[in-house]
Amino acid sequence: MDRSDVTLERMRSFVRVAERGSLSAVARELGVGQSTVTRHLRELEDAVGVPLLSRTTRRVTMTDEGSRYYANAVQILRLVEQAGDEARGTRGASAGTIRISCTAALGVLHVGRLIFAFQDRYPDIGVDLSLTDERIDLVREGVDIALRLGPLTDSSMKLRALGQSRRLLVAAPAYLAARGRPAAPQDLPGHEGIRMSNIAGSDTLALQGPGGERHAVSFGGRFRVDHGLAAREALVAGRGIAPAHHWLVDDLLAAGRLEVILPDYAPPPIPLSMLIVPERAGIARVRLLVDFLAERIGGIPGIEKSR
Repeated sequence: MDRSDVTLERMRSFVRVAERGSLSAVARELGVGQSTVTRHLRELEDAVGVPLLSRTTRRVTMTDEGSRYYANAVQILRLVEQAGDEARGTRGASAGTIRISCTAALGVLHVGRLIFAFQDRYPDIGVDLSLTDERIDLVREGVDIALRLGPLTDSSMKLRALGQSRRLLVAAPAYLAARGRPAAPQDLPGHEGIRMSNIAGSDTLALQGPGGERHAVSFGGRFRVDHGLAAREALVAGRGIAPAHHWLVDDLLAAGRLEVILPDYAPPPIPLSMLIVPERAGIARVRLLVDFLAERIGGIPGIEKSR
């Protein structure tokens, strides 16, 4: 083989295998057989003249030569895609697929509808929406954009602050009728709390009072869960009190199925951010979705947009 055998298809297979560390996962992602991915890699290595990947029974990793080749291959593929966008002009911006990851409950209740509106405006853009509360490796999972609640530490991603998610204490009328309504933060330790098991320190509830004073009260309970939608169901079932994002319960509050308690004492808001893979940020369709979400996110109940 010679350098003319270094095709974009083979290069793309190599990049995704290098990022995911699995031939089978990349085959599923690309919609081809694993033998096809294996052949792409073999042909690319033959064309380049050096081994790019080291294969074991459990994982595929890059060689030193592969690491150097990967960095250049990513840039080449990005430039090829951008060149196509520019050649097609405005029409080119509205074609292709975007992969987005989102905090699960927020995605189910609100972000999905924003994506529907986005696709109504750009009908040729496909969107793969992955819902998870785990802090996944965006590059490894092939994600372009991620919406995340809470503090972020991944400095390798481009970050766009979207706003603050306001929270409030809520409970079902049936629970309050049976257990009584707390009149002050000091009453909370005597109540059943619905806690998130995937959030550190959930056994202490931080509240800010009407004068800005801060309170930290013990917050216990027999039910813990690691998913916002399950916490929502527990609240409706009258299992206890919980600090909830406004967007998680706004419809239940409007219907009278939940009530706000201690309205003058609010848990601190949680930052909402958008992470963008730097190598994907220049792609026209990705920019369109980033700007669209940044514009529309303030329409979600309880989200106070960043200025």
